[in-house]
Amino acid sequence: MDYLPLHFNLKDRHVLVVGGGDVAQRKVDLLLEAGAIIRLVAPRIKSSLQKQLTARHEIIEGVYVQTQMSDVVLVVAATSDQTVNTQVSNDAQEINIPVNVVDQPALCSVIFPAIVDRSPVIVSISTGGASPVLARHIKALIDTHVPEGIARVADYLLQKRAALKASFPDANTRRRIVESFLNGPGKELVINNQPAKADTYLSETDSAVGEVYIVGAGPGDPDLLTLRALQLLQAADVILYDNLVSDRVLQRARRDAEKEFVGKRSGYKSTAQEDINSLLVRLAQEGRRVLRLKGGDPFIFGRGGEEIEALIAANIPFQVVPGISAANGCAAYAGIPLTHRDYSQSVRFVTGHPKDGAVDLAWEELISPNQTIVFYMGLGGLASICEQLITHGMSSSTPIAIISKGTTPDQKVARGNIETIAKQVAQMEIESPTLIIVGQVAGLKTN
Repeated sequence: MDYLPLHFNLKDRHVLVVGGGDVAQRKVDLLLEAGAIIRLVAPRIKSSLQKQLTARHEIIEGVYVQTQMSDVVLVVAATSDQTVNTQVSNDAQEINIPVNVVDQPALCSVIFPAIVDRSPVIVSISTGGASPVLARHIKALIDTHVPEGIARVADYLLQKRAALKASFPDANTRRRIVESFLNGPGKELVINNQPAKADTYLSETDSAVGEVYIVGAGPGDPDLLTLRALQLLQAADVILYDNLVSDRVLQRARRDAEKEFVGKRSGYKSTAQEDINSLLVRLAQEGRRVLRLKGGDPFIFGRGGEEIEALIAANIPFQVVPGISAANGCAAYAGIPLTHRDYSQSVRFVTGHPKDGAVDLAWEELISPNQTIVFYMGLGGLASICEQLITHGMSSSTPIAIISKGTTPDQKVARGNIETIAKQVAQMEIESPTLIIVGQVAGLKTN
């Protein structure tokens, strides 16, 4: 181990910073977050630093001298003068005060790490000064897996610590209980600010009830997953996924998670929604963490509402994580703004799935100027949709766009008008899943 990582309590303690420019500014910002009292020394100090340091702090406009180290617990040299930096380092180490010289590891007795701050949870990352850029890169990776709510978990466990110790004197028993809590629904309840409900899971009796996560997977590109979706993909024991969830999204899941397809595919027997609801309840009652993964957003033509009704009836804990909807994601990747000040002041989302060969909608409500209509699942009924729009008064020259497999490497976009688009799509061999966008915005050249 090249360095021993320590977390330094600087609250109300004095820190000497030598330097008055941009580099010093970054260090001062960090030290102030930690509650330090700053003694800043430099011949010239940028005005923003002077304004930032209130009367609680000390500003010395002049040259550095060793006596300025009196009563400080940490020294930071942040100047562009090699002679000054070396002198600061030598003086501090001579009297055994920790010293950091910015970007000069050889002159440091301590190094500032990259920090993931979820106080009171703090993660520090260091490369021993070899590459601060690599440290920041690792920080970004950790940031995606540590939710903001983990701070609430730490506070919660601190509050429960004395009670747990009194109830379970044996340290091994306490450790097992807390580990079970952190691996189950209790932690997720605290993350979602429901500590009272979480208390049930902090006991020696392991509750048999698990939890269900209803998660939007976005329109296809795995990079459009939300951070929360990624975190739960890593936490789930079982993943029930739809046809619109891509293999590339599933690859982001925990390696040992069970994956079961419960979607609908042409030519195959579909899984009834009632059976999916029952499966969610049964798996949760077995104590499993179940992730119901849906393409797009679970509450936009995703039947998420029906599933949470079943979970509520069975008293199963659950949480819903929104996803980027197919309308937002596919339109953006195709360069089509769903709204535009000049052309569209409203958007309608409707299902275009044909029933008995026809699409049955309140067509009169859709024939409105300055409006964008987005049809989900409408490829099979495209000809009927266009015919009905024209029949009910929409101009046959109205622009339309068909987006196939949007946001994926196989994305195709067909543009035209509602009179000719059906023949155009047939010639292009457009495949499902598709999104249909009707309105003036579909004709804009934005990419």
